[in-house]
Amino acid sequence: MPPESHSFWRETSLPSFPTLESSVHTDVGIVGGGITGITAAYILAKQNINVTLIDADVIVNGTTGHTTAKITAQHGLIYDELIKHFGFDKAKLYYKAMMEAKQFIEDTIKQLDIDCDYKKEDAYIYTNSDQWKLDLEKEKQAYDQLNIEHEWSKEMPLDIPIKSVLQMKNQAQFHPLKYLNKMVHACKELGVQFYEHTTAIDVEYNKYPSIVTKRGHRIKCKQVICASHFPFYDRNSFYFARMYTERAYILAIQSNKPFPGGMYINAESPTRSVRSTKWNGEDLWLISGENHKTGQGKSTRSHFKALQTFANEYFHVDQIKYRWSAQDITTLDKVPYIGPIKKSEDAVFVATGFRKWGMTNGTVAAKIISDYILKQSSPYHELFTPLRFKADPSIRKFAQMNADVAKHMIQGKLDNTRNNSIELARDQATVTRINGNRTGVYKDTENNLHAVDTTCTHLGCEVEWNSAERTWDCPCHGSRFSYSGEVIDGPAKQPLKQIDPSKLN
Repeated sequence: MPPESHSFWRETSLPSFPTLESSVHTDVGIVGGGITGITAAYILAKQNINVTLIDADVIVNGTTGHTTAKITAQHGLIYDELIKHFGFDKAKLYYKAMMEAKQFIEDTIKQLDIDCDYKKEDAYIYTNSDQWKLDLEKEKQAYDQLNIEHEWSKEMPLDIPIKSVLQMKNQAQFHPLKYLNKMVHACKELGVQFYEHTTAIDVEYNKYPSIVTKRGHRIKCKQVICASHFPFYDRNSFYFARMYTERAYILAIQSNKPFPGGMYINAESPTRSVRSTKWNGEDLWLISGENHKTGQGKSTRSHFKALQTFANEYFHVDQIKYRWSAQDITTLDKVPYIGPIKKSEDAVFVATGFRKWGMTNGTVAAKIISDYILKQSSPYHELFTPLRFKADPSIRKFAQMNADVAKHMIQGKLDNTRNNSIELARDQATVTRINGNRTGVYKDTENNLHAVDTTCTHLGCEVEWNSAERTWDCPCHGSRFSYSGEVIDGPAKQPLKQIDPSKLN
């Protein structure tokens, strides 16, 4: 297995941009350079709107750069649940929105003449479990009600054991960075200003909002789009308590078997998702799954090993070329939050909670928010509004989520970690106590020690070591930090406190 985690998509280079070094004026300020932010910039710039987009890292290096890149309205077992909790009309709207996103991507590929390995494929949900077969049958009945084109069968092209399969017709897949690379160049030609390594920390108000950066500069604008995966700006909206974060893992393998076509995901847990892409003229199989809440569960390396075992059993692995992981967010009712962050702040828009289906949901978010800004009507505002709170299932899920948060916060504070002698091999980490304080210690490949206070700077939970990514991850709300303490993913805004390594001896 490759020793380093690296996304296949990131082999495609994108243009680099400077850091914002002064305050600027613009019409729309966008925070986040993934598919939502870039697509919104493109839509708005075509309407002669001045746009400035910033990213805390480099563009398309977050969730968009670590996706499975399926362009599909088949988002697992979702439509039966949507009908139960939202009703037929809104379930139908959700499907319509995803299919419009798919069409937008296809139209943009044609308009910009993008070579991005776009390919129409059918999408399959399958199960080999009698228990999950009943749930899959309910999903099939939802497809019937919503008039979604599909087939029900006991067979599919991918040769693995199944009992039932639900096939959604005419979906698609692509190479997301090749697609967005061309869109970024189109944005530049339309006058969009891009800045990288520019972290947004707050929004201030005078007559209009201003994005405040970590370096103290302002992006003064009329509207703000928070497309930063986890909203960098909350304003007492409590998104951290209304969503939860999960990690998933991906192997890119070569097999001595030809890929049969199609995109696949199982209904049960642990998740197993399979698709292919082209690499040097050959099929590169993408095997993904092993979802778990960020900072919780077994060693993260074990998830890669589980996917490797699955791939070896069914697909005759010749070589694992790439491996990587991704983090995504799920809302209380599994529908993304897209729209004004609050009734009193309708100039600030949020797009989050894509539940690992970011290619369609991210495109939908860009279209919906652009409609708000351009004052165009949209049938999707009510369905996706961040202001909603459904009694069923939101209250039940809210209670479950926050009980889990409380459990991990208490466990972290009461763990029996003691002062340990630091005897680490290279590329290993441990948790010890220094002067009574819980401390995370990592020894890098050059024998340098890095020590941090393990108390998350968001709400005080204790972070855990992620051996696959070499990060400290919070089990409460999903914040992630580098081994030296810098923030990688929010909601945390401040780094972990660094500890002097000399105190370890």
